[in-house]
Amino acid sequence: MPIKIPNLLPATETLQSENIFVMTETRAITQDIRPLSILLLNLMPTKTTTETQLARLLGNSPLQVELELIHTATHESKNTSAEHLLAFYKTFDEVCDRYFDGMIITGAPVEHLPFEEVEYWDELCRIMEWSKTHVTSTFHICWGAQAGLYYHYGINKYPLDKKLFGIFPHVKDYKNSILLRGFDDVFMVPHSRHTTIRREDIEACSELRIVASSPIAGVYAITTPRGHQIFITGHSEYDKDTLKLEYLRDKSAGLPIDIPYNYFPNDDDSKEPQVTWRSHANLLYSNWLNYFVYQTTPYDINQIADSKKQSGGDEK
Repeated sequence: MPIKIPNLLPATETLQSENIFVMTETRAITQDIRPLSILLLNLMPTKTTTETQLARLLGNSPLQVELELIHTATHESKNTSAEHLLAFYKTFDEVCDRYFDGMIITGAPVEHLPFEEVEYWDELCRIMEWSKTHVTSTFHICWGAQAGLYYHYGINKYPLDKKLFGIFPHVKDYKNSILLRGFDDVFMVPHSRHTTIRREDIEACSELRIVASSPIAGVYAITTPRGHQIFITGHSEYDKDTLKLEYLRDKSAGLPIDIPYNYFPNDDDSKEPQVTWRSHANLLYSNWLNYFVYQTTPYDINQIADSKKQSGGDEK
């Protein structure tokens, strides 16, 4: 089924060239169907790239998805034009009266800061609190996952001795997790971060379950019992060249950066990187949309808060 995105969004041409079924707003109004309404809070500086990466994964499922884009009002983007934001993005205040089947909160390059010192922290906290009553399931990525764990459960992040950077093998800690249904025993995930969360902190919280981790990269996927909150510490959405571009950028600038782990053939950065994570990335997002959004959200989207109460929220 198609992903519905705003007319003229730059991602449209890219996705159509990859045979992703895209439906613009103009065509969608002729469809007699309620698509899944997904809110994307895009905190990444390169917003167009992130839009395309996530729209690609959301569009590769049997479910019709309507994507709504928002950005923080309390931070001025330096890498995305004001024209692009005005044309395709809303602020939280413009959508806060609505309900959404699902929401994605992306990562952000602010790991070096304590959470409370992030320019838009208060606004993000307001959004995360609102999500508890206005969104069926919220999917947090990388720093967004760390921020969500800190806000909802008081779990802190810790600096790493050096950047965790590359493609790492992962295993299922909870083999019956429907989030990982269909996954191989070992699967690959990109990571690019300077901070981490500690397994013992997660395990000490009865409301959280670790469902996948890496012996090298640490905890990867965490869910609440009913999946209303999902936390993913890696970047399954990354393109083939995302780590390459990041590596070459830092290398050219003379910054300390190791060659991405398990990425270039024979660690030779003159060779094309090999994609080893794409199939599991597609499966991850398809499982989330199917099991935690589509099969959980009420048909009347305005009944989300009541539906959560009736199901017992995220309590066992």
